[in-house]
Amino acid sequence: MKRILTGVALAASAALVTATPALAAAPKDPVVAVKKQFVAGKGVKFTERTTVANEYGRGVFLRRTGALQFGRSGITASDITGKLNISSKDLEGLDESGDAADSAATIKAMIQPERTIRIGTTSYISGNIWTTLLPEDKTWFKAANGPTGGMLGSFGQPLNLAEPATIKTLLKGAKTTGSGYAGKTLVRDLWKASPWLRATWLSKPSAKAMKSAITWRLTVNKSGLPTRIVSTFPATAMGVSGGTVSVDTSYTGWGSAVSIKAPPADEVATKFSDGEDDITSLDLPLGNLAG
Repeated sequence: MKRILTGVALAASAALVTATPALAAAPKDPVVAVKKQFVAGKGVKFTERTTVANEYGRGVFLRRTGALQFGRSGITASDITGKLNISSKDLEGLDESGDAADSAATIKAMIQPERTIRIGTTSYISGNIWTTLLPEDKTWFKAANGPTGGMLGSFGQPLNLAEPATIKTLLKGAKTTGSGYAGKTLVRDLWKASPWLRATWLSKPSAKAMKSAITWRLTVNKSGLPTRIVSTFPATAMGVSGGTVSVDTSYTGWGSAVSIKAPPADEVATKFSDGEDDITSLDLPLGNLAG
């Protein structure tokens, strides 16, 4: 009888061991995985949605799509298109008379997508408000040391997961999840680590904004490559008063062929129609749209 009971006990123990699910393996290091993607002529694509929550409610503010081209040391070029979540119907009743005419023309232009091609640190920007600024025979504005995503890029994803230095910064103090990592990172740490962020936001954050925290959640595939990043942070981090911003970015096609070229030279202007060339002085009337 004792042998029988012992046999039953062993069998039961074996069943319990078999029934216990295996602990999930820690996700592979995305820093290593991304560095392996740095091959000339290869890259990755992304889609993105920015949502704003404020006193008026919560809604999609901006949508973007893009591609990043790699070289042996990282990003060498990018092609990004952004579009505000507004339509001509939203502008019904817009005052287009008298002194308000110029502002109305700018707001109407902002319905159109904005496209930014960046080769090295030189940006070529078209569409959106640029249609109101460029000479009539030009469709692109060339800016040395220009922004990664034009004017609208400031409202896009501040975390570029094709930058190993950015990933390293995010992972400091982060926790692992079933599909990746999650954590909270200060703007000042990202600003220091990320050339992409410094080239994306058109001005350096204030000392107060630098202390803002970005909460994020990163999903990686079985190879450790980022497939999705969702970040949430106060709008004041970007110099915009009130509200919370959430940016949801999905990456696809790691290692696919990407070839990004500058637009034809005869379509490019280096000065606006008024002779100016300083894009940092431009002011988007987003206060009229956010509400």
